[in-house]
Amino acid sequence: MNFPLKNLPERTQKPRVNGITMVMDKGMGLDEVRNFLSVAAPYIDIVKLGFGTAHVTQNLREKIEIYRSFDVPVYFGGTLFEAFLIRGQFDDYVNVVQDYGLRYVEVSDGSITIPHAEKCGYIEKLAQYVTVLSEVGSKDATHIMAPYKWIELMKAELEAGSAYVIAEAREAGNVGIYRGSGEVREGLVQEILTQLPAERIIWEAPQKAQQVYFLELLGANVNLGNIAPSEMISLECMRVGLRGDTFHLYLEKKNKVNSEDY
Repeated sequence: MNFPLKNLPERTQKPRVNGITMVMDKGMGLDEVRNFLSVAAPYIDIVKLGFGTAHVTQNLREKIEIYRSFDVPVYFGGTLFEAFLIRGQFDDYVNVVQDYGLRYVEVSDGSITIPHAEKCGYIEKLAQYVTVLSEVGSKDATHIMAPYKWIELMKAELEAGSAYVIAEAREAGNVGIYRGSGEVREGLVQEILTQLPAERIIWEAPQKAQQVYFLELLGANVNLGNIAPSEMISLECMRVGLRGDTFHLYLEKKNKVNSEDY
């Protein structure tokens, strides 16, 4: 922070265990990455090179090295994991992860069907080498899971070795834990939280209203993912009550401005 302000919530500091922000890079150029990190690096915990972009991105090693120079770890989107897997190339995937020196991987089954015991087996294998983030939920908007099923899958994946489970929403925020309109499936979220610690869940929340919902529900240090680079600083402002949407969340009553005084 550049100057003192009272009554701001205490934000966890990097390396964070909770209060994580995961940013989705869908194809930024090298100069864009440098410019982005020059203002936002302290607030970014992980960057996901979305879906299969890592396979087609020019200068991929240089791009990863730029992130690394700002102490921001990078991982490849879960769709790329699935692309390797469906082609029978799991060992090749492991080799690629090691070749690029990645510290994180995402294990997902949003685009293909993987028996859950098999998915947990991949989590166990990968957790020997890297930090595993596993994603729960389908990218198919017509595939609706009951809350008990979300809880069952999330628990099993954490037990298999995932550091965090990611609640699926896609980059648009209109599937999984959200309705097609982007509205939060509040009953689902509340039920998940009765059985799982919030600190172990990364909620994909690309839309501002979704971010506000989780900040109001779980506070400044909720884990949020699929944040657009252009929204990174805006989100950090919302986390600490420096944007209108969350302005009054952390103010003490005695310090709130009363409009009747003017």
